[in-house]
Amino acid sequence: MTAITDLIDLERYPLDDADLISRTNAQLNDDGCVVLKGFIRPEKMAALVAEAEASAAFGHRNFNRTNAYFTKDDPTLPKTHPLRRFYDRSNSFVPVDNIGPDSLLRQIYELPAFTSFIKQALGENIFYRYADPLADVVVNAAETGGGFLWHFDTNNYTVTLAIQNAEQGGAFEYAPGLSTSTDENYDGVEAVLDERSDKVKTIDLEPGDLQIFEGRYSLHRVTPLQGDRTRLIAIFSFVEYPDMGATPERCRQLYGKVLPIHLERAGMRMDELVD
Repeated sequence: MTAITDLIDLERYPLDDADLISRTNAQLNDDGCVVLKGFIRPEKMAALVAEAEASAAFGHRNFNRTNAYFTKDDPTLPKTHPLRRFYDRSNSFVPVDNIGPDSLLRQIYELPAFTSFIKQALGENIFYRYADPLADVVVNAAETGGGFLWHFDTNNYTVTLAIQNAEQGGAFEYAPGLSTSTDENYDGVEAVLDERSDKVKTIDLEPGDLQIFEGRYSLHRVTPLQGDRTRLIAIFSFVEYPDMGATPERCRQLYGKVLPIHLERAGMRMDELVD
């Protein structure tokens, strides 16, 4: 069994180092996104790839059309409105109930030093692991023609670990700080969707890179993939209050099922944004 201290390059990224925390926090405050290159030791990536590939068989494959908010159509709005801009989505998400409690990904997510580092890097005093029983740690598997359309995240903070890239495509594009907790900024969203915004930035992630991203207010996507190799990433989710979970509609789309707890918690939100 691979020890967590052998998996993470703690020499390069000592998780309790004040300078590392300060630099990471500064970049997040400036841009809402930071990438720690080579967070996982290169010689340990094969074990993570094997684990992610084994779990990928249990992913929920979904081919549909959805908007950036994962909501249903609203015919009362103009056809050009972002809420009515629907795009083809082809992706597969492996919910956490198919990722073992002793998995490498679970070990990373539940490592106290890892949680503490993410919390301090984000500068948050109130900070929890995601309470969603399907989605605190998930594996995303995307094949040729896939990717991920423009969207906002339900939770404020997403931590992504790149495991395996597709042969081509898969760039991460984002428009930082496009909305706020009180302003959807539909005009700004429309500009991104129309490819006329100057706010979009691009990142190319490599296997082993850890990305911390504030995706609640930053519109983002993964560009379409090409080639035979599946793109595999792990997503670790953290939130600002203890009982937050995904909306029933988003669970249905991403994981193919809705649990009673999603219906019970559907109204437990800290803001009034539509997703």
